[in-house]
Amino acid sequence: MKLVVALILAIESSCDETAVAIVRGLRGHPTEVLASVVASQIPLHREYGGVVPELASRNHSLHLRGLVEQALGDAGVGMHEIDAFAATNGPGLASSLLIGSTAAKGMACAMKRPFLAINHLEGHLLSPFIHQTEVPPHLALVVSGGHTLLLDVQGAGRYQKVGGTRDDAAGEAYDKVGKMLGLPYPGGPEIERVAKGGNPKAYDFPRSMIHDPHLDFSFSGLKTAVLYTLQKVQGEVPLGDLAASFQAAVIDILVHKTLRAAKQVGHDRIALSGGVSLNRALRAAFEVACEAAGAELVVASPVFCTDNAAMIAFAALLRHLEGESSPLAGDIHPNLPLV
Repeated sequence: MKLVVALILAIESSCDETAVAIVRGLRGHPTEVLASVVASQIPLHREYGGVVPELASRNHSLHLRGLVEQALGDAGVGMHEIDAFAATNGPGLASSLLIGSTAAKGMACAMKRPFLAINHLEGHLLSPFIHQTEVPPHLALVVSGGHTLLLDVQGAGRYQKVGGTRDDAAGEAYDKVGKMLGLPYPGGPEIERVAKGGNPKAYDFPRSMIHDPHLDFSFSGLKTAVLYTLQKVQGEVPLGDLAASFQAAVIDILVHKTLRAAKQVGHDRIALSGGVSLNRALRAAFEVACEAAGAELVVASPVFCTDNAAMIAFAALLRHLEGESSPLAGDIHPNLPLV
């Protein structure tokens, strides 16, 4: 069988990051990320304490063309050399998704190439294996600002959900607690920074549903416990202790449930991805737990943990190599589930 090299250009615009990437790969060989550029909007949204959809979509429109040109230049390829175009079609903000999806469809139509609509969560899920063209069986934890998912992965495109959050996602809890503590947006990195100087045992915050037989998560009770504790504080707020104790509770829940899920579905390989997986304390806790359990830990490279287009391009590459494509008439899906 003839080996075909494929070049994929992908756009990620599901929320407040405008990203473009180009990857090259062929079956059975390492995937090359030729270009991956991101325009962050965090400074624009910080003064509002969260993402403003209208502001996000407007800035996607402003940055996208320049990023496509930059990616092509970084990769050293021309638009005519791209074999397929891809974009995130959900989940995410509708006004943001439309910008990237419409642009990728337009390029695919103009160049008479296939278009692939990619699930944002699948991009995160596959990101730990981004330099491969094979996705081995494993138990995956996708933990981000909007999602906390446990999945039994048998290979690319073969996923079964075994657990998820029943309320706030872990990253959402980080952001909300960060706001309670008066920290800048986004709260996750700020809590991690402040927690370094705190005592993680200063407050005994609840580990919701950690011993329940199911594999779902809940972080709303933990968030409420932090709020009630803050209301009782007299004098100066012990930011370090509160942040460290909150973070320790989140990590305990994530590690315990994930290791139990891996054992339950019979995997000795665990993959960690999503923006929250950047947290160094979380990574360290997983390393210790996986070593003790005799499990292999695979973590996405830090540059591919937060929203980026390389993960979307990689997911599209795997589908393209299987001969798949998406209709140009297909719509975006702001609430698109992975499974």
